[in-house]
Formats: sequence, C-alpha cells, structure tokens
Amino acid sequence: MTVITRFAPSPSGLLHLGHAYSAWVGWQAARSANGQFLLRIEDIDPDRCRPDYEAAIFEDLGWLGLDWDGPVLRQSERLPLYKAALERLSAHGLIYPCFCSRREIRAEIARLGQAPHGPDGPLYPGTCRRLDPADRDARLSQGQPHALRLDVALATGLTGPLDWHDRDAGVQAARPELLGDVILYRKDSPASYHLCVVVDDAAQGVTLVTRGRDLFHATHLHRLLQALLGYPVPRYHHHGLITDEAGQRLAKRSDAASLRALRESGCSAETLRARLATGLTAPSAPAFR
Repeated sequence: MTVITRFAPSPSGLLHLGHAYSAWVGWQAARSANGQFLLRIEDIDPDRCRPDYEAAIFEDLGWLGLDWDGPVLRQSERLPLYKAALERLSAHGLIYPCFCSRREIRAEIARLGQAPHGPDGPLYPGTCRRLDPADRDARLSQGQPHALRLDVALATGLTGPLDWHDRDAGVQAARPELLGDVILYRKDSPASYHLCVVVDDAAQGVTLVTRGRDLFHATHLHRLLQALLGYPVPRYHHHGLITDEAGQRLAKRSDAASLRALRESGCSAETLRARLATGLTAPSAPAFR
C-alpha cells in the first residue's frame, strides 16, 4: 500500500515548533516510503483564518525544506461535500438538532450533579436528543438557532463493533462514546473538524494519518464516521507532543515560539530539522542557533 500522509494546519496563526514536528513526522513517513505528502489548509473558520497566515505556512514549510505533492486542498472550497456527508447521516436518522446554549448545557450538567466525562471534560447530557418530536419540529419551524449533533448510541448500534490501528498503541476497539454526541454543524461553522477531516482524508486517499497524541481519542469518533459513510480506514500514528520547558503543549494561544521568530533569531533550517528528528522537549529559541 502506498503511504499517503498529510499535514493539515489552520491558517489562524503562525506555525510553531509543534506544527513543525507534526509536519516533519508526516513528511518523513511519506518520503522514507517513496509515498506522498499532502498539504491541506483547514480554513473553514472565516473569523479566525487569514490569507497572510496561509502564506506564512507555505513560507515556513519551504524554509524547512518540507515539500508536498499535488495541489493544496482548502476546506473553504469544499463546503458542498461536507453538507452532502451530513445529509447522508441525516438520512439514516443519526443527526438531531440541538437548541441548547453553552450556558444551558452547563446548567443541565450542574443539575444532574454528575455527568459522564470525556477527554475534554463533561459530555453533552443529551437534552435535545430526548425532545418530543412535535416540540422539535415546532422549534425548527420557528427558526430557532441550533446545532446538529450525532446520535452516537444510535450510530454505534447501526455499525456494530469497530476498531482501528495506531502505530504505537496497536489495535484499538473504537469507543466513540468517549466523546458523546458531538456537534457536526453549527450556524457559525458549516461543518465540524470531525466531519471535515474524515471526508477530506477519504477524498485524498490518505493511508496514514500522522497527528499528535492530543487527538488520539478523536480517532474513536472518526472511525465511527468512516463506517457510517462507507470510507476506507487509514492507519494512524499519534506522535508525541513537543512541549515547552514547563512541560506544557505548544499552542497558538500561548507564547510558543513561532518558526518565523526562530528563523529571525538566527536558527537555521538544518539545526531545527536535526532537533525535530529527536522529538525532544523544545528549549528556548536561542538554543536552536
């Protein structure tokens, strides 16, 4: 099987060392197997994504010497495909509208006293899943704002047991219930990350998904969506995360050193690539000189 990997950054900020490591892992996996390394721009959020950040992604990857194969895929140009996938799920009765605000969800969780927890905190308690159909239809006809959620219990009952393979952890029994009834659509975002990534990986023929361990649990849900939509199942490599000196994962919202800042500080691409090959905790920028 041809190894086809991808790097899929969001142009909502400058790339940092964590991005560089993830890109390097995917690029190395593809190039060492004479495979393909694809670049996908996850620009579905118009409020946060900017053209200058996209240009910076190209600049940073070029500086690092990480080339890619074929044209760049942009999610903003693929909205009809995500809508079609959502309609396929809806046709099987697997989608329901959720009218709850974040405040109402927090209040319901507090009222219940103890809600199931997932990797990122309390799970949605299923309030709108239990709505009377007449009440649901009335709210929709009134144009009440809503999101669309996946009924995970119903979906897993339809697919039966599933599994997927991670390079380091081995075969995993899919447990999408860990994430609960996730949102696949909301008014300010025509498709969620979960839906987009599954649709795009299938469309691009990705055979090996390389991404950080922080997304390990999301793969349980992605395996379910693949089964529901009839998509092939790639293999996965959830690599370790580069952290700062305090052990915190690098993130755009933090003061993580951007590749641009490292470059301007005098760091060479050769030095940075050598450090990325070790996967070590990221030291301060001057240490890369």
